[in-house]
Amino acid sequence: MSAADELEIRRTLSGPMCASARAAIACMTLWRRRASLCAMPNDPLDHDRTKLEPGAVTRLSPLVRRVVASNPGPFTFTGTCAYIVGEGDVAIIDPGPDDEAHRAALLDAVKAERVTHILVTHTHKDHSPGARALSRATGAPIWGCAAHVPVEDHPSGRLDASHDTDYAPDVEMADGSALQGAGFTLTAVHTPGHASNHLCFALAQERALFSGDHVMAWSTTVVAPPDGDMAAYMASLERLAAREEEIYYPGHGAPALSARRYARGLATHRRQRENAILARIRDGDADIATIVARIYVGLDSRLVRAASLSVLAHLQDMTGRGLVRSSDGAATMDARYSAT
Repeated sequence: MSAADELEIRRTLSGPMCASARAAIACMTLWRRRASLCAMPNDPLDHDRTKLEPGAVTRLSPLVRRVVASNPGPFTFTGTCAYIVGEGDVAIIDPGPDDEAHRAALLDAVKAERVTHILVTHTHKDHSPGARALSRATGAPIWGCAAHVPVEDHPSGRLDASHDTDYAPDVEMADGSALQGAGFTLTAVHTPGHASNHLCFALAQERALFSGDHVMAWSTTVVAPPDGDMAAYMASLERLAAREEEIYYPGHGAPALSARRYARGLATHRRQRENAILARIRDGDADIATIVARIYVGLDSRLVRAASLSVLAHLQDMTGRGLVRSSDGAATMDARYSAT
């Protein structure tokens, strides 16, 4: 979350800041503050950015280790986090891009162990392509999300090119499907919104959740139509907030603590964003480019497209709920909008 995002939360709240919004701001502020400091030597959940360097193996809990891929960027932070679950016989979650150096780091991290399963949260190209080569190298089957189904002839246009269309799991996991490992259980939780096929994986033994890109602590999640869906994303957040997990291990960045409270804070932020968009439309801003320029003040130019898609996702949801009207009858990038 940027400083502009924090300012927007404060600006759009009509009364005193609610506890869930404060929780989201506090967690992300803590992330940035601690990232600039030296590591806390006895902290097993170290938020020091240097601990997210590619190839490093970081112990996060008795059952969880992390290896970060070398694919940093404005949407991936320091890189995609792959997680090793278990000891001896292990599962690897989200092998990341098809990158030889990252694959070598993962294989080195488990060189004295046996990889029994490879799991994938969703099919964006920074998460799933590495699964195929890792499966060949280890003999482990690929479990996880369904293959991506391209969205054709959508009013928003063809905007889902970021998906790995070659992904094909050996075992497709549905909501509630469980994988029984050696000393651990991973249960699939379907969380559409960021991607329609997105799964999180609950680790029962540690009340933890591998949240993929659905929840991250370093940034808010991109919800980009047509595969991204804001109504589904909000419903998925509410579902996570009602679960028992106490920590989220995200696809990028450090763990998110106080997980349920944090999920509620993210949902609150999205509601404030919706309120801000509606306020801009009521003030006469009728197109997405103008709304983005007004709301995302000081935004990195590399993120303008993502912000525009996020606003589009909100407008699609708001149009469906009858809060706004679209000039072309459907919420699209080129439509003009008015309040109902």
